[in-house]
Order: sequence, then C-alpha cells, then structure tokens
Amino acid sequence: MKMTNTVKGYLLSLISVIAVSNVYIFSKIALKEVSLPQFGVYWFGFGLFWILLFAWYRKSFAAFTSLSLRCYLVLALLGIIEVVGTYFFFKAIDTISNPTIVSFIGNISPAFIITLSFIVLKERFNTLEFWGILLVLAGAFVISYKGNTGFQDMLIDGAQYVLYSSILGAINAVIIKSKIEKIHPVILTLNRSFFLLLFSIIALRVMQQTLSISTHAFKNIFIGSLLGPFLTVIAGYLALQYIPLSRKAIIASTKGVFVLIGSYLYFGEFPKVIALIGGVFTLIGLLMIAFGKMKLQKVKLPKEEI
Repeated sequence: MKMTNTVKGYLLSLISVIAVSNVYIFSKIALKEVSLPQFGVYWFGFGLFWILLFAWYRKSFAAFTSLSLRCYLVLALLGIIEVVGTYFFFKAIDTISNPTIVSFIGNISPAFIITLSFIVLKERFNTLEFWGILLVLAGAFVISYKGNTGFQDMLIDGAQYVLYSSILGAINAVIIKSKIEKIHPVILTLNRSFFLLLFSIIALRVMQQTLSISTHAFKNIFIGSLLGPFLTVIAGYLALQYIPLSRKAIIASTKGVFVLIGSYLYFGEFPKVIALIGGVFTLIGLLMIAFGKMKLQKVKLPKEEI
C-alpha cells in the first residue's frame, strides 16, 4: 500500500516531535557543564556535519545553483532570525530548572504561527480554533505566573526567553512555509546550522572561552546534535512539503508529553500542580485548534471565520 503525501507529512512531523523532545533533555544535561558558546560550537558543528552528510547522500548541493538572489537574501534573513530565536530557546533551557516547563510554555508557539499564517499566508481558522488559541495563551500564563503583581516581576525567570523564541520561531516558520517550494529543506537546514555555528564561534572568541569540555558533556551534545540540528529540523521542513503549517504546528505541540516523561526519567523532576494544570490547558487548547482545523477543511462555513 502506497503511503499518501498527507501520511508522509504526519509521520515526518511525529519524527520531528520525538527528536525535539529529546533535545530538551540532552541540551539541559550538557548546559549544566558547559557555557552557551561552547555548547553552540559543538552542538551546531556536529549538526552541520550531519546535514552535510545527508546532503551529499541525497545529492542536494545542486539545489544551490537554482536559487535566485532573492532566495539567498531570504536565507540570510532566516539565519539571523534563527540565531536570535535559538539563543533565547537555549537560554530558557539553561535558566528554567525543569525542561517540561519550557516545553509547556512553548506551546504558545502554534498560537503565534496560526495567527501569522492567517495574516500572511491566508490560512483560515474558525471559532473553535480561536478559543483554542486563547486557551493555549491562558495555560502558558498560568505556568509562567509567579504570583507577584508587578509587571516586571510577574513571570518566572526564563519565561520571557520562551516568549521571545516562540515569536521569532513563528515568524521564521511562516517565511519558510511561503518559500518551501523554492528553497529545498536541505538548504534551509544547512543555512540554519551554518548561521548558528558561525554565531557560536564568534561568541566563543569574544568571551575568550576554550573548547575544552568534559567527556560526559561531549557525549550528550553529540547525541543531542543528531536529534536536534539535524533530525528535528530536516524532518520538520520536509513535513511542510506535505501538510499545512498549522497542522504541523499542532502535532509539534505534543512534545510536552514526551518532554514530561523524559524529564522525570532523567532528572526525577515532576512539575508543580499549577504548572501541570497550565500544561493541560495548553494541550486542550491545541486539541481545539486541531479539531477546528479539521472541521474547517470538511465543512467550509464563512460565518465561522474570525
């Protein structure tokens, strides 16, 4: 039985989710022993190596010759956005003690992606999706709220980094979706790893740090780099060739469950009750978005549009 493109898209999205869930775990372990610049050089250096091997195997380098000047400018823009967004992501991992909290708060990313998809890509969403987005945002706030009334001290430390990363990730995802037919996923992955590695090398030199790290940290970075910069990204980009961006975003948000299990197994940590409640809110919101999207595709009723 031949696999349909839609099934391929969902399968690739699931692979991407499982891989990125492990990124939270292995990066957290490594960042306990190394600095962010050291981590970045090894993490994205290995990631670039894996994708170069993949590109060589798939004979994808010829795709560079077909790119227009506009595409190269888009790649440069994506690289800059990736550098800033990824820095904030790993800063959040380093700051927040439990990776599950980062994952749950990060569920706001699909809300940003779907909203931007509606504005930029003209992807429609309905009333159920709208309320799902609000529930996701409410859940993220419940998780992040520290109890203080002052605006500057309202959220837990590190939540702001997840917010910055999610917004930049949404912008990046929308740009990629609009150009996925013109720029091959392998090129997008190479571009991402190259910019992040270059930034990490510059940061390492500026901060006058060395590449000397422990064997334990090296091992975790090695494994994580195969899952993160390579498998997560390439599978995610390939999925966009077969399914809508909003569907991929919804599937990607199930990563919180995998991160929760991994955090408990590796660190013996379980989120507080209030964080779990907020996490459940975000998951219910994402399910509402999923069902709303399916309803919109099956029954297109203009009166339901927001």
